[in-house]
Amino acid sequence: MAARDRSMDPSPDPEAGDPDNFWLTPESLRVLAHPLRSRLLGALRRHGPSTATDLATLLGTNSGATSYHLRKLESVGLVQDTEEGEGKRRLWRASSEFHSWHPSDFEGDEDSETALNWLTRDYARHFSEQYDKWLDVSTTWPTAWQDACGSSDASVLVTAESLEAMREEMWELIERYRRVGQGNPQARRIAVYAFAYPLDLDRPPTAGARR
Repeated sequence: MAARDRSMDPSPDPEAGDPDNFWLTPESLRVLAHPLRSRLLGALRRHGPSTATDLATLLGTNSGATSYHLRKLESVGLVQDTEEGEGKRRLWRASSEFHSWHPSDFEGDEDSETALNWLTRDYARHFSEQYDKWLDVSTTWPTAWQDACGSSDASVLVTAESLEAMREEMWELIERYRRVGQGNPQARRIAVYAFAYPLDLDRPPTAGARR
């Protein structure tokens, strides 16, 4: 999974022109919602341009399947052939640093809604796996990093609109720090996840009620 996958883009306009962001369409969503394709895109974003052979070794699969799924990702614009290398040594890269969506983009499209449900659950599973790996090795890192990393949680009483505004502010803060460590040998890439979900799961608001 890509480090900056998010569904809380501060601009709801997919034509906003952010070159770092790929706005998912129903077609690209359905292509991405696949265990290997999701990992391939994440690996390219994390490690940079790679060949199908190198990606297969990294992800524990075979180069034939990897090549096939890279071409599927290419067909919807999520990855690109760098045109460096040939055949099995063809070099692939991610076309963006992250991708975005609004669930409402797929409302009423059963196939896309099913794909989005799988994809978001897969991201949650991936977060759990990655965080477990950090906990396994965290004591080998300097205490300053142990103090700086970690998790926290809170509850807020908000409307849908104020929750969206809060998430936009959070993303703006993350954007300020996105490349602040560039050129510093002490800097390390850090994954920042944000999950927002209702605690009152049995009390969904009535459609059309005052917000």
